[in-house]
Amino acid sequence: MTDHRARLVAVLDQLDETGRRTLVEYAEFLVSRREVQAITPSVAARPTGETVLQAIKRLNGGYPGLRRAALMQPVGELLSQHMVDGRAAKKVIDDLEALYARTHAERAPR
Repeated sequence: MTDHRARLVAVLDQLDETGRRTLVEYAEFLVSRREVQAITPSVAARPTGETVLQAIKRLNGGYPGLRRAALMQPVGELLSQHMVDGRAAKKVIDDLEALYARTHAERAPR
């Protein structure tokens, strides 16, 4: 057994049930942070004539680590600005790209 494992087991043995559960939850949290950190966005360049819906698909594919549910409201608002208010697709796509990049940066572990 490595030194780290031995130390961890020794600490674990000294804790009560609540402490052991908390330690395991913290260890799982650390693992989840590492997994998120490993997901690097790979966004394809914007093709000429891309529609807003195509841009959303491209960005969803390029940022696999982002939860789509968290983006649903702001993406819906931008899509509505284009479809209902007639805002230019290029400007909406610019804002979508900024939204995805900002959301990824905010969620990345520090």
